[in-house]
Formats: sequence, C-alpha cells, structure tokens
Amino acid sequence: MKKIAVILFNLGGPDKPESVQPFLFNLFNDKAIIGAPQPIRWLIAKLISTRRAPVAREIYEYLGGKSPLLELTQDQAVALENSLNQNADGKEYKCFISMRYWHPMTAECVTQAKSWGADEAILLPLYPQFSTTTTGSSFKKWDSETKKQALDIPTARIGCYPTQPEFVKSHAILIKETYEKALTHGTPRVLFSAHGLPQKIVDGGDPYQWQIEKTAEAIVKNLAIDNLDYKVCYQSKVGPLEWLKPSTETEIERAGKDGVPLVILPIAFVSEHSETLVELDIEYKELADEHGVIGYERVPSLGCQENYITALHQLCVNARIDHTGSHTGDRLCPMEFGKCICKDAF
Repeated sequence: MKKIAVILFNLGGPDKPESVQPFLFNLFNDKAIIGAPQPIRWLIAKLISTRRAPVAREIYEYLGGKSPLLELTQDQAVALENSLNQNADGKEYKCFISMRYWHPMTAECVTQAKSWGADEAILLPLYPQFSTTTTGSSFKKWDSETKKQALDIPTARIGCYPTQPEFVKSHAILIKETYEKALTHGTPRVLFSAHGLPQKIVDGGDPYQWQIEKTAEAIVKNLAIDNLDYKVCYQSKVGPLEWLKPSTETEIERAGKDGVPLVILPIAFVSEHSETLVELDIEYKELADEHGVIGYERVPSLGCQENYITALHQLCVNARIDHTGSHTGDRLCPMEFGKCICKDAF
C-alpha cells in the first residue's frame, strides 16, 4: 500500500503567553516578511517582537492566552484524512501539520512524515490564495528541511485554489446564512476582508491581491443575489509602509455613513484565530458601533465545513505527483515561487 503524506501548511500561533514573543520573532525573521539581509533582519525582528509582544499578549488574553489555530487545524486534518481514506484504492493518506512560525514547525513535520515511511507527499497550504509571504515561504522552508533530513520523495505542490468550486461553494453557503440575519436591518453590504500585504510586495509581482479578487468574484457569482453590494478590503495593517487598500476599517466607516448593515467574510482565513475572533469580532465590531453601522454580522471561517473538506479532498486526489524533483504545481494552478503562471485558468 502506497503511503501518501498530506502536508497542511499554516501560520501557527503561540500556545501560551510565554510563546508570544518567540512566535513574533520567528514571523519577522522570515526573509519573505522582511527582506533585509542578516544580521539586520535578526535585529529588526528582535526589536519588533519585543515591542509588539505586550500588545499581542493582551489580544491572546481574549482567547485564553493562546491561539486556537493548532487545534482547529488538527480538526481539519482529521476530517480530511478520514475523507481521503474512504475508498482510497491501495493508498493510505495521513495528514501532517506544518506550522511556519510555531510548533509543530516544518522540521518536526518532516521528521514525522519520514518516520511514518511516506512514499509520496502532497503539499497543501491552508492559504487558498498564493502569496510569497505564506505559501511561497512555506514551500521554501519545506525544501530546506527535507534536504537537511534527506527526505527525497515524489511530491505534489498545490500552489493555490482561489476559485476551486467546492471552496467557493463553502463560502457561499456560510454567507447566505449570515446574509439572511443581516436582512433584518436592511439590504446588507458584504465585505470580503483579507489579511493585508504591503503594496510593494504586490507591485513586485505577488499574485495575492489578484487571487483574492478572483475568489470574491467567484463567490458573488455563486451567491446569485441580484445587485449584491460588496467590496474587497484588507485588514491587519502593521508598520509605516503603504498596504493594500481599501482597509476594512475605512469600509466599516463608509457603511456607517451610507446607513447600510454589514456582512463581513474573512476571505483568506480558513480557521478562526486572533484576526477573526478578536480583530473582526471585537475591535471592528466596536468600530462599527462607533460609526453607527446599523447591523454587523460576521461570517464564520470555513473550519471543517463539509464543502471545504470536499475541496481539499478533490485537490489532493487530483494533484499531480511530480517524480522528477522539479518545482511543479498541481493541475489547477501550477506555480513558480512568487509568480502565478496560470492566470488564464481562472
């Protein structure tokens, strides 16, 4: 029986208050996040993580002092593994979690997959839209760690899936439920809120913004709501650089002026974590109240929603296992690091 390791990539999050600063350091010490050379990047990461840690700890206090991301990703891993192993036809699938900035990190994941005796691997980011700062960074780290540990097996790379039909459908189902609630306040505006990026990263060729927009367009088409009022916006800005616009905060203020209720969908997050449970549910809700937004409803993250797990299942079974060792992607979206080479596919 062929053993296929499915590697679920995600950001990770601190598992206790003491982990907040080292988690932040790992994040900002990533060259994909801060491009300065070492040792300058190390010094910048040390400075930022030290300054931001107290504020971040306060945020995680709302969540019991830790991020829920690992447990929620484990739930997704179990659901996907169970789905894949139904009628697997001579194959055994096992899901492993590879967090980028906190445990279990990539080195641990590689060790686990190697110990299990994996014959092949499928790299499956829980980032539907590709960015050099997320999927690109995770793939590079995987290559580095597999080289160190001499894990040389045929591998499929699922670069992105911004318009995968079941993925789109899963969002649409959840939006419809929330949209119905918001209708009691009037005709809602839907905000597709994605984590922001510095504008210079997108200007450098990163396809993230374009793919976010494609996801939003596909969801709107699936919803089939006449004259749907919607907007793509970006949250979680940090630092002095110019980031993608419009910001979610600006769109919340505009909704107050326009007198429309809001339905907010976290379009780039597939699990609940601080950016949804604190930023969207608490901080932005307070902002909406301050600006007189007449209704504020937030669509849940996908989690283990049935259609989303189906989407991940389909991506895995349709993935092209590469036996040559080159950096190819899957049938849906072949990727080169930092460059989407299949825009016409969407």
